[in-house]
This record gives sequence, structure tokens and C-alpha cells, in this order.
Amino acid sequence: MSAQMATTQTSEVRIAHSPDSDDAFMFYALATGKLRVPGIKFTHILSDIESLNRAAQSETYDVTAVSVYAYPFLADKYILLDCGASFGEGYGPIVVSSRAMKKNELKGCRVAIPGTRTTSYLVLKLFEPGVETVTMPFDKILDAVNNKEVEAGLLIHEGQLLYAQSGAHKVVDLGLWWQEQTGLPLPLGANAIRRALGADLARQVAGAIRGSVAYALDHREEALNYALQFARDMDPALADKFVGMYVNRWTLNFGDEGRKAVDELIARAKSAGMVPPSARIEFLQEK
Repeated sequence: MSAQMATTQTSEVRIAHSPDSDDAFMFYALATGKLRVPGIKFTHILSDIESLNRAAQSETYDVTAVSVYAYPFLADKYILLDCGASFGEGYGPIVVSSRAMKKNELKGCRVAIPGTRTTSYLVLKLFEPGVETVTMPFDKILDAVNNKEVEAGLLIHEGQLLYAQSGAHKVVDLGLWWQEQTGLPLPLGANAIRRALGADLARQVAGAIRGSVAYALDHREEALNYALQFARDMDPALADKFVGMYVNRWTLNFGDEGRKAVDELIARAKSAGMVPPSARIEFLQEK
């Protein structure tokens, strides 16, 4: 008597995020198979955040990291997940210069930025609307500053911790400025999922991402060792600090304060004319 094997249809979910140690830490369990979801095969794609913001316009990936500032332009195609986000609590993107410069000197300066849909760019323009910006890859900005190709540069990712080693001077920490202005953390990046996948699959994926973050936090050393391979130019102690900065209580769940911070950011973007008045934020309702 022959036994028939039941076959389960597997859905491939393409999940895109930045090639950084904090994202690698978050997705460690999913990327290495420590956490599996029956019926779902996760394929990971690594790309810089501005490229992901642009790719989301054509729904290139099922799940993607996006800048919070970019999301209102994508809300018809994607819905936000309540987990896997990067928030800065009293810290965030940093403007640096090759010389000592006061914050009020930025007006009229040529500032290198990592992309015009990044949250860092939005907050820079909220801080000083009068800057002139030039877009370049995020990992080229510090060199451009030190070579005096630009008067200042907007640093994201590990550049926030490495700039002093090169002799650059901090002009302003936009995450600290934001906190002083609002009393809220700065929501920088979030995960969004294609509406076309449907609510049931979206909830399964959201649960998997939350589970992956929880696994990393519960197995910190193990996950950090994996993440170190993505820590460009950072020694283990610095990478540990960077991961600790951006994988925090809001990464597991935005909570009321995290959602309030997102609402405040987009409200200020509307007031500044940087997103349409009709811009909306919508989170996946998880059962």
C-alpha cells in the first residue's frame, strides 16, 4: 500500500531591506532558517534605502523597508507593518562638515543627502528649508564632505558613529533636534507590505517579522555575530552600539507613542508642503 504525500503550496515572499547590521540583526532568524513559516519561502534582497523607496513605486518587492517619509507616496500600493522599524530616540541622522560650523550657518549651504525620499532629507528640510541639496550614495557622503566637494553632508547608518574618526565636525543631530521639538522618537524607516498579497498572508508575514526581531533580541550575541558581516568598517563594539540604537522597543511594536511620532512627522511634512495634503498613514490591522 503506497502512502501519498500531501503537498502544500508554498508562497514565495520577496523581502527587501538595507544591507546594514541593524537590519541583518532583525532578519537573522528568517534569513538563516532559525524561524520558518509553513507555506512561505522568504527570499531576501539587500539594497540601499533610497533604491528601495524608488522600487516600491512599481511594487518590485512584496515586503520592503521604506523611509517613513516615502510611505505616503506609496500608500495606495503598500500598508505599513507595526514591527521592524527604525526609530531614533534622541539621536538620528547627523549633519557634518569638514570645519566647525554652527547650526544657523547651514542656510544656503550645499549639503549632500542620501536621497530625496529619505526621512533624513525630510527632517533636514524641516530643520533648515534653505539648504541646497545634492543626492549621492549614502556611503560616499562622508568622503565628499572631507574632500570639500560639499559644504556639509547628511549621514545615515553607521556614518553617524564613524564621522569623528575622519575629522569631520558635527553640525546638528537631527534626531536630537526632533526630540527637542516634539518630545517624540524620530521614525526613520519602516516595513511595508503589498496590499495585493491580501490580509491573511500579510498577517502571517507580519508575525514572522515580529518573531524574527524577538528571536534576535532573545539571542543577541548569536544574532549580532551574524550581523557583523554587514557592519561596514565597524569593530564589534561599535556595531553592537549601532544595533542597540536602532533595534529597540519600537522595533517590536510601534505602540501608541511610535504611531504618534509617525503622525507628527507626516503632519509637519504636510505643513511644509513636502507631502500632499491628502497623505495618509495606514497600518496593517493584526488579529
